[in-house]
Amino acid sequence: MHTDGTNGVEYGFTVVYKRLAEGGFQVIVPAFPEVITYAPTMAEAREMAADAVRCHIAGLLKDGQAIPQDPFSTDEPVVEELRVSLQN
Repeated sequence: MHTDGTNGVEYGFTVVYKRLAEGGFQVIVPAFPEVITYAPTMAEAREMAADAVRCHIAGLLKDGQAIPQDPFSTDEPVVEELRVSLQN
């Protein structure tokens, strides 16, 4: 979390965009399991994600609840190639 210089507060959260077989994108925000949305294009999915997170945070603040930390922001993920072989 940091201020954006305009008296606002900016939060950052990991967002997962899952391409759906029937078209469009499902949007999941791991920090907020209750926030799930859908959009037909990636651009709209980004907009929907931002709007959903913004509304959810506003609701939490209104209710006096804490904003959870993004579970992916505390540590860098470990990324590696896993190689396997099959025995015949």
